[in-house]
Amino acid sequence: MTDPMTSDPIEPVTMPMLPLTGGCQCGGLRYTIDAAPSVFYLCHCTECQTQTSSAFGESLRVDPGSVTITGRMATTRRLSDSGTVRLGDFCPECGVRIQHRSEGDPSRVNIKAGTLDDTSWLIPAGHIWTASKQGFVRIGADELAYRHAPEDRFAALIARWQAMVAAGAAT
Repeated sequence: MTDPMTSDPIEPVTMPMLPLTGGCQCGGLRYTIDAAPSVFYLCHCTECQTQTSSAFGESLRVDPGSVTITGRMATTRRLSDSGTVRLGDFCPECGVRIQHRSEGDPSRVNIKAGTLDDTSWLIPAGHIWTASKQGFVRIGADELAYRHAPEDRFAALIARWQAMVAAGAAT
C-alpha cells in the first residue's frame, strides 16, 4: 500500500483487539486503553533520551478518556523549551513512566508504548526531533521524519498511522 500523503510505501499495522493493556515493571501500576490510538511515533529529543535511558521515546497517543489506570501513581513536572509544563506519570515503586502529557491540555495523553503487555504489533508512523537523534539510529528514506516538532501539529503522522492501520485491517 502507498501512503496517500507522500506516495511512499507504508507498512501495515494489525491492531490487536481492544482493550490494550500494560503496566509498570513491578506490576503495581496497570492500565487499559479502550479506544484505538490516534498515532504511534518515536521521539528523539534529548528529554526522551534522558527519561528512557535509551535512544528515543515511544509515544502512543490516545484519548485520555479511553485510559483507565489502577494502582498508585506519582507525577513529575518539567518546563519544556516551548514553555509548556510537561507531566510524567510513573510508578513510585519501580520508577517506570507510564505516560506523559501537557498541563492544561486534557485532549491527549501519550502512553509510553514500551509498557504495553504486547508490543509486537507496533510500527512507528514516523520520527520527531531527529536533529538530536543518536548517530547510530538509521531512519529510512520512506519514513516520515521531522528535525523538531511537526509544524502541522502531527497531522501527517496521524494520517500516515491511519493509513497503516487501514492497510493492516485490509489484510
